[in-house]
Amino acid sequence: MDLGLKNKKAIVCASSRGLGRACAEALAREGVNVTIHGRNEIALQETFDLCSTLGVEVNSVLGDMNEASTREALLAACPEPDILVTNNGGPPPGVIQDWDHDAWIGALESNMITHLLMIRSVLDGMVARQFGRIVNITSAMVKTPKAPMGLSTGARAGLTSVCKALSGEVAYANVTINNLLPERIDTDRQKFMATMQSERQGISIEEAYQQIAQTIAAKRLGKPEEFGDACAYLCSAQAGFISGQNLQIDGGSYEGLI
Repeated sequence: MDLGLKNKKAIVCASSRGLGRACAEALAREGVNVTIHGRNEIALQETFDLCSTLGVEVNSVLGDMNEASTREALLAACPEPDILVTNNGGPPPGVIQDWDHDAWIGALESNMITHLLMIRSVLDGMVARQFGRIVNITSAMVKTPKAPMGLSTGARAGLTSVCKALSGEVAYANVTINNLLPERIDTDRQKFMATMQSERQGISIEEAYQQIAQTIAAKRLGKPEEFGDACAYLCSAQAGFISGQNLQIDGGSYEGLI
């Protein structure tokens, strides 16, 4: 299927590795010129090289998404994006007794406010050009909250709520806003979680991965490329009638109806 994205321009935040990288690669494969971002120079260069082999224009910005200067650099590199994929590192798990005021503010800055400031910067231009695709990488915890992931759940649920309201305001202009909710995708983040589980239980990493896979209905971890392809579809011309939605990429594990 031709997704109708050739020569479109995208900003993909936190895209030097993991889910963001998968999204940047999937869009580049569809002919999208991508502006990528990361905090690790080596990883960012690797993603730059990968996307460049796909025959598209690639720009890269090194920095922290929480810094205004990084966001400004992304917008300077791609001042009129057709696509914005928001993403940022998630806060670590813990317990509420450990989360003081600064921890909550940090989570909100990283996983809600930063995304909304990027959306604010690109939304009017997308409306004026009568095309825009905004995809937020959030978490399955938005719909199935777990206490240890409270920082992530709180911030990302707030982002989800604001974006749901915004989506109805701009749909008339062929601008869509959707969220991707990953669960147990095989990335560095999942490796971090498996390592924590192995240390907590005194088991090997391999055994931790096996335990994790058993919690998924598909009995396996998701592949980053599966996630990236879902992102590319939500950005496509064909997805113009889909907005304000939360798409779970979780191997069929979510047990609710909505």
